[in-house]
Amino acid sequence: MCLSAVFVSLGASEAFARRDAHGFIATLAGDDRRVFEAYLAAKTFHDADLDAFWAKVDSKRKQRRAKKKKGSVITARDYVDGYPPEYDGPSLPSALAKAWSKYLLDDTKPKTRKTAKELPGISDYLRQAKAQYGFVPDRIPEREFKKRYAREALRLGLNSDQVVRVYALETSGLGTADMQAGIHPIKRTGKPISSALGYAQLLAANSINELQKHGVSFLKRLRERADDPNIDSSRRAALETKIAALSKMVKRVKQVPQRWSSHQSFARTDAGMGVHPINIDGDIGPWLQVIKLKGIRDTAVRAGRPGIGPTELELMNLAGPGAGLEMMTSAGLMVSTVNFFSRGGYERNTIVRGTTARGLLERLSQRMDENVKNSGAQEFYEVFAEAQKELRAQN
Repeated sequence: MCLSAVFVSLGASEAFARRDAHGFIATLAGDDRRVFEAYLAAKTFHDADLDAFWAKVDSKRKQRRAKKKKGSVITARDYVDGYPPEYDGPSLPSALAKAWSKYLLDDTKPKTRKTAKELPGISDYLRQAKAQYGFVPDRIPEREFKKRYAREALRLGLNSDQVVRVYALETSGLGTADMQAGIHPIKRTGKPISSALGYAQLLAANSINELQKHGVSFLKRLRERADDPNIDSSRRAALETKIAALSKMVKRVKQVPQRWSSHQSFARTDAGMGVHPINIDGDIGPWLQVIKLKGIRDTAVRAGRPGIGPTELELMNLAGPGAGLEMMTSAGLMVSTVNFFSRGGYERNTIVRGTTARGLLERLSQRMDENVKNSGAQEFYEVFAEAQKELRAQN
């Protein structure tokens, strides 16, 4: 077990870790102390190298943005070459690493670092949805959720491969409507690693952004359903309650500035958290997630890529539409993925590390090929076929 792994597993920042290290060093003697001090010194130099590398990445990114604004051509020289430096210093013996880990985790000693706050989970989002807006999502059977999702996708011009292969990549082909990143969709084990939710794994900030843009149209569609004379009274009452709650949400998100940073900030508030569960509602969830995918597809079309496939769609979903398009340029394809992700995003996501944009596309395609074999993806293809059959019958 290496020292850096200890830092990561404990969620400690380098500043707090080093402060703890001085106390730990005081407990050591002889060879153990010398080994630990040498390791810590090497790790400190390595961290400085990492910081310098990522500072260069950020600088190059700012320079590219400036060139784009001027309409200048981006070339390979505008990108950082290579990957983050790997630690190649002395290793920490397992017994010493274990002692260091135990020291940091020891609950009997005063803490010199803040305990990392756990990310909110589904229950937290649901609680805020009810408290802030009186919203309780309509939970429907998984197959029916997929059917509604497929119908909406076909209505908006997306095909089964574009939807199902993205689903397979994002959820391992097993995802449920209420799947949150970090939680196994079947075993329900694990802890949240982000706010990503649902078949398309929308972040809480994505939900806010999409509701800002499409909330009024969602309300109109709900109203049309509520006014349908063929539905029963209980369904009508449920829709009226949903319309009232969603109206409050739309009014609130309209007050948030239309900037991604503002969406991210609002997503961390109680009112922002309360918006996110619309993803798992049987009426709104399919609309919200499909229109997000359609927005990515439309961005590609406007950029001159009308025939975008599922792998390219997922690349834009993963990296962001702008970065994804840049990665597909002749210059972008050949360079390291560090140029297109934040440091945290690069370090957290194993599939993007240590490769080029072209290599990432290949990895995404391979992962999709594997995951579409899983039960959730296979069921999704089945309901797409059913939805297509319905559509043909209507025409």
